[in-house]
Amino acid sequence: MLAMVLREIGAALVPEERPDPDPGPGELRIRVEACAVCRTDIHVIDGDLPQAVYPIVPGHEVVGRVEAVGAGVTAPRPGMRVGVPWLGHACGHCAYCETGRENLCDAPGFTGCTRDGGFASHLLAEAAFTIPLDARLDPVATAPLLCAGLIGWRTLRMAGDAGTVGLYGFGAAAHIVAQICRWQGRRVFALTRPGDRDAQDFARTLGAAWAGGSDEAPPEPMDAALIFAPDGNLVPRALGALRKGGRVVCGGIHMSDIPAFPYDRLWGERSVHSVANLTREDARTFFAVVPQAGLVTHTRTYALTRANEAVADHRSGALRGAAVLVP
Repeated sequence: MLAMVLREIGAALVPEERPDPDPGPGELRIRVEACAVCRTDIHVIDGDLPQAVYPIVPGHEVVGRVEAVGAGVTAPRPGMRVGVPWLGHACGHCAYCETGRENLCDAPGFTGCTRDGGFASHLLAEAAFTIPLDARLDPVATAPLLCAGLIGWRTLRMAGDAGTVGLYGFGAAAHIVAQICRWQGRRVFALTRPGDRDAQDFARTLGAAWAGGSDEAPPEPMDAALIFAPDGNLVPRALGALRKGGRVVCGGIHMSDIPAFPYDRLWGERSVHSVANLTREDARTFFAVVPQAGLVTHTRTYALTRANEAVADHRSGALRGAAVLVP
């Protein structure tokens, strides 16, 4: 197998030939068909996540076919298509797991962070944490749904029944969430990097009622603001753009420090929430919605060996949608 390996924090990914891995009890060996690049992969590369181990093969938006199964695995079977998301393991017995909050598990495992991920031709995954996928799906189009889609979905659900939703950072997650909002009948305001006219035009094509820079005030107060950009400065800005009772939801795993702000931005029963990881229930509900909402992902494909280029393009914001690696 071929893997693109991050040997140390801040290093370039390097190709490495390895023997095909043998699945252990409860595991699958999966032949990767496509793996999207996520902002979290950049955080792993930059050393922003204390739980990450090195060397590591990044990648947690994986679509592939089961090649072999370990002892005790009865499903999925060889030949079936599955998705491998960020949450790769949960203990099953801590207080969080026992109350349906496995995303907060005290002893989790994360694909492409604590265990090797999908920037490779093959990977191992726990069978119980893979997502069954329709064999007719396009692997490249589906790959971004495994994190940008799932985290976007969880972030949107945390916003409750907000009628007007602001999306700060219009990348892979926001371009999916905008489509869901349109299907649900919500209004979307897209707030991009200041001056990024291309992203603003892209947002309008996906149904945004207004698009502008994150340094601008939206045309009216919003019911909720979803922040996907890892910039803590956006939190007080978003609070200042909310109606009373509005909610800011931070959808990223890492963000720069949030600056001090006056209490009156929070007053009026405004609130700030974070989204941590995802659950298998999120996957079940989200993938039921995908065909109903007619979601279309916008992607640019790269050969696996061009992983560094794909990461750089994602980091710079040069993409409409998501970068996807194809072995």
